[in-house]
Amino acid sequence: MIQQVLSQSQWMKLMKLEDLRALSPLIWGHVNPYGTFHLDLNVRLPIETG
Repeated sequence: MIQQVLSQSQWMKLMKLEDLRALSPLIWGHVNPYGTFHLDLNVRLPIETG
């Protein structure tokens, strides 16, 4: 959705550097930088082949 809005020149012209910088948390808010993974090596993943 952000990309669609910013692809329109009238909106992009209104953006200042501060506005563009504020978009970064929206784009990366779902990323966990610490990489926490819970693995159980006794259980096989249900991956289908074919």
